Amino acid sequence: MKKNVVAGLGEIGGPILKLISRHCTAVGYDTNSKLNSRLLKKYDSMKTSILHICIPSTDIEQNVQALFRQFKPELITIHSTIPPGTTSKLQKRLPIPVMYSPTRGIHGRMLKDLQRYTKYFALEADAPRPRWAASTFKKLMEQCSVKTKKMSKPVTLELAKLVVDTSYYGWLISYAQISKMIANKYDANYDEMWDFSDEIHKYLGNRPRMFPGVIGGHCILQNLELIDEKKLYEINNINDIFTKMTQLHEKTLSGK
Repeated sequence: MKKNVVAGLGEIGGPILKLISRHCTAVGYDTNSKLNSRLLKKYDSMKTSILHICIPSTDIEQNVQALFRQFKPELITIHSTIPPGTTSKLQKRLPIPVMYSPTRGIHGRMLKDLQRYTKYFALEADAPRPRWAASTFKKLMEQCSVKTKKMSKPVTLELAKLVVDTSYYGWLISYAQISKMIANKYDANYDEMWDFSDEIHKYLGNRPRMFPGVIGGHCILQNLELIDEKKLYEINNINDIFTKMTQLHEKTLSGK
C-alpha cells in the first residue's frame, strides 16, 4: 500500500487533499506545521506514490527538489501556477516523472470546481515511464470522478494557465475598466450602455459583460511576473490608471 502526499495546504492544496483523501490514503504537508495532516507521522514509513505540488512558484525548483528528497515519490505532479519551462527544468534534474497539471476554478469553491473541470496534464517527451505516470494519474483522478486530458507537452499547458486563463480574465476586466472610464467621461450609465451587448452575447457568445472594478486578489497581476511578455503588463498599467481615474470621478461626483 502506498500514500499520496499533498505539499502545500493553501487554497489549492487543501481542496486537493480533501478530494483525494476520500478515495485513497493521502496526507498533507506544509511548512506551517499547524496545517500538517495528523496522519503524516503515522504513514511516514509508507512509500509515496504521487507527490502533489501545491506550493507558491517562488523558488519552486529548489523546493520541489527538496520535497523529492524528503518524500521519495514515484511521480511528482505540479498543480501550482508556474513559469514556462519549469516542468522541463525539473525533469532534467529528477530521476522520476514530473507532470504538470494546473488547477482551474474559484478559490472559494475550489473543491467543487476540481470535480467540474477536466484535469489537463502533460509530461516531457523524455520523462521516464511516461505511460505508467499518465496511467497512474488518470486512475487516481477517475477514482475522484475527475475527467482528464493529456496535452502534448508541459510548456503548452504552462502557457495555457498563464495566457488563456488568468491573463485573459485580466484583459476582460481591463476592457471593462476602459469602457467604464469612457462612460464616466460622458456621464453615461455603464450598465445601461452594456445592456446593448446582452443579446449579442446571447447569440454569439463573444461579448461577456465584466465588472469594472479594481483587479485585486493574488492571481491575475501576480501571475504576470511568471511570464516575460511586456504587452501583458498593460493589464497592470490599466488597473493603475483605472484606480486613479475612479478616485477622481468619485471626488467630482461628491463635489456636485
